[in-house]
Amino acid sequence: MELTELLEYIPPSSLDYQEWVNVGMALKHEGYDVTSWDSWSRSDNRYKPGDCAKKWASFKENTLKPVTGGTIYDMAVRFGYSPNKEIRLFDWDDEIVNDGDVVIKDSAWLDTSSIIEEPKEVGTDELRRYIQALFKPDEIVGFCIDAEKDEEKGKWRPSSKGSYGMTAKQILSAIKKHPDSIEDVIGDYNKEAGAWIRFNPLDGHGVANANVTDLRYALVESDDLEIEKQKALVEQLNLPVAIMTYSGGKSIHSIVRINAVTEQDYREKVDYLYKICEKNGLKIDKQNKNQSRMSRMPGVIRGEKKQFIIAENIGAASFDEWKDYIEDSIDTYPEFIEFDKLEELPPLSPELISGILRKGHKMLISGASKAGKSFLLIELALCITQGKKWLGFECMKGKVLYINLEVDGNSFLNRVDEVRKRMDFDRSEGLTVWNLRGENAAIDKLAPRLLRRAKDKGYDVIIFDPLYKINQSDENSASEMAKFFNHLDTICVQLGTSIICCHHHSKGAQGGKFSIDRASGSGVFARDPDALLDMIQLNPKDAEKSLPDGQTAWRISATLREFKTPEDIDVIFDYPIHHITKDLKDAKPMNGAGSEVNSKRGNVSKKEKAEKRYERIQWVVKNWEEIDTKEVKTPYPKVSELMEYFKNDEGFSRNSIKNQIENHEDYVIKDGFIFPKDEVSDVNIEKSS
Repeated sequence: MELTELLEYIPPSSLDYQEWVNVGMALKHEGYDVTSWDSWSRSDNRYKPGDCAKKWASFKENTLKPVTGGTIYDMAVRFGYSPNKEIRLFDWDDEIVNDGDVVIKDSAWLDTSSIIEEPKEVGTDELRRYIQALFKPDEIVGFCIDAEKDEEKGKWRPSSKGSYGMTAKQILSAIKKHPDSIEDVIGDYNKEAGAWIRFNPLDGHGVANANVTDLRYALVESDDLEIEKQKALVEQLNLPVAIMTYSGGKSIHSIVRINAVTEQDYREKVDYLYKICEKNGLKIDKQNKNQSRMSRMPGVIRGEKKQFIIAENIGAASFDEWKDYIEDSIDTYPEFIEFDKLEELPPLSPELISGILRKGHKMLISGASKAGKSFLLIELALCITQGKKWLGFECMKGKVLYINLEVDGNSFLNRVDEVRKRMDFDRSEGLTVWNLRGENAAIDKLAPRLLRRAKDKGYDVIIFDPLYKINQSDENSASEMAKFFNHLDTICVQLGTSIICCHHHSKGAQGGKFSIDRASGSGVFARDPDALLDMIQLNPKDAEKSLPDGQTAWRISATLREFKTPEDIDVIFDYPIHHITKDLKDAKPMNGAGSEVNSKRGNVSKKEKAEKRYERIQWVVKNWEEIDTKEVKTPYPKVSELMEYFKNDEGFSRNSIKNQIENHEDYVIKDGFIFPKDEVSDVNIEKSS
C-alpha cells in the first residue's frame, strides 16, 4: 500500500505540530516529494501555502533514528485503518466492527433521531447547573468574557486569562442575587463571541496547568460530525460525562470524568479516552487535552445561537467503570472451553512436514555460517510445492512464499533453479519469491505489507531467509523477542500459514551445548517455535570417512512441540544440495577450530560469556537514543543507566560493565558516560577507576 493511501485515514486537523512534521519527515525518508505532504495538509484550517515546502527543505535525516513510513502506518491504524480491510472511509450508517481497539456498535443503536432543541431562553440557571455539577463550594472557578476575532479564520477566541478569583459559592450567591441577569454575575460579554469557562478548579494564582488543583475532568470536542451524531456517538460509547453542552457553533462539549491522581495519570487517561473516541469516528480536537483548557460557558448568547446544557450525568459513573466497559467490548480473545462438555475433539491442523510441523505453526532452522541453511530452505520449498520428501519426511503439497532478504534477487532466482535441477524436479507452480534485499524490512514495517499482499493468495508456507534481517531489536532481550515472535504469530493466524525461518548460531564452540541452546540470542528463539531444527558440523574422520573437497558433513537435531523427537539426521552438503547419509553415526561435532568436543550441555567458557555480554552492551549503547525514556534524552548512556537496563540480567554489575568497556577498543567511559572512542579522540581519556 502506498503511504499516500494511508494518509486518507489520517485527518491533519487531528494532529499536533510535531505529529504533522513527522508525517512530512516520513514521506521524505521513503522517497516521496513535497507535493504529497502539501496536498494532504490542505484540508487542515491551519494550512498556509508555502509552509510545507519551507519545512521540507529543513529536514535532515537522523541516521540513528530516522522517521520512517512506519510512523504513518501507526497513525493510520490509530485512526481506523486495518490491513485486512480495503481502503475507504466509514460512512455514518456503517457498522463499526471490532479491529482490536474499536468498540463494536450496530448502526441500529446509533439513534440520531433525537433532536437537540435550543431553549427559548438561556441565562443564570444554565450556569448554576454547570457550576453545581462540576465544582465544590470553596473551589475557584475560572472563566473568560474577553474576546478577539481571528479575522483569517473568522473565529472568536479568548483575549485574556479571564477571571480566576471567584469561588463556586460566590458565583452561586451572585446568581441567587441576580437570577435574571447573567451579566450581573460574570460581567458584560460580547454576544457575538459568547463566553468561556474552565472545567477544572484553580488555585487562584493563575490559569496554567500548574494552577489546576484537581485533575477531575477532560474535554471531548469534535466538530467533524453533525451535532446529533456527535451526541449519539458520545452516548453509545458510554463516556462518563458529567455535563454536556452545546457550544453555539458546530460542536458539543462533553466534560468527561477523569479523576486522575497525577499529571502523568491524567495524560495517560486522556490519551486513552481520545484514542477510543477517534477509533470510533469521533475526531477529537487535541488542543483541548490540557487540564487548564476552557469549554464554552452555558447560559450565554453566541451570535444567533445560544450556549446551553444538553445533558447531565450520562454514561458510566467513573472513568474506571467506563474503561472496563471498553475493554470488555474490545475483548477479542477466544472464549473459555469447558473440556468435559466437548462432544468431540477439534481436528488437528494437517501435517505440513510429517512428524515435524503442522500447518499454521512456526519452525526455525539454526546453524553456523555456511552450513547451507538457505539451500536447505530452498530444498524444503521445492519439496512442498511438489509434495515430495524432505530429509526423509513427507511434505504436504502446497504453495510457498519465499522472502529472500539477503541474496541478490537475480542470483537467488538462479540459485533456486540450480537446486531444482540437482534435485531433478520439474519447474512446477506453487513457489513465489519476494526479493527484499536492500529494503527496510523490519517486521513492524514488513508485516502490514505482507498481510495486504498475501491476503487471499492461499500460501501454506512463508519462509523468511534470514531471520535477523526482519528483526531490528535486541535479540538477547527476552521481552523484545517475545514481541517479535508475536508479529510472526499474527501473520500465521491472519493468513492461516506456517512460517519457517533460518537463524545463526551464537559465537564460539557449539558442540558442548544442547541443540536447543545453540541459536544466537535470547532463549525465546528456542522456546517459541513449534519446531526447532539445528545444524552442527561433524568431523567425518571420526567415522573413518573422508569427503571430497568442498563437501561438508552436518548433523540435524530436532526439538519439537507437537511430535515425538526423531533420530538425528546426518547429511552431506554437496553444493547446492544436502544428501542424507548413514555413514556418519560415529562422527562427533566440531568446534570452531575443527576439533571434536563433547556433545553434552555446558562447558561454555567465561570468555565466551563475557563476549556475549559485551555484544549486548554494544547494542544498547548504539541504540541508546531510541531506548532512552528520559524526557531530556542523551545520545549515550551512563554506566548507572546500563545497570538499570540490565538489572534483571545475570552478570551485569557496575564493575562488570566497566570492565567490559575498558577491555575493548570501541568505547571509553568519561564523566560516567559511555562514548564511542572515535568521538572523544581529542580529549585526554583515562580509564575510570
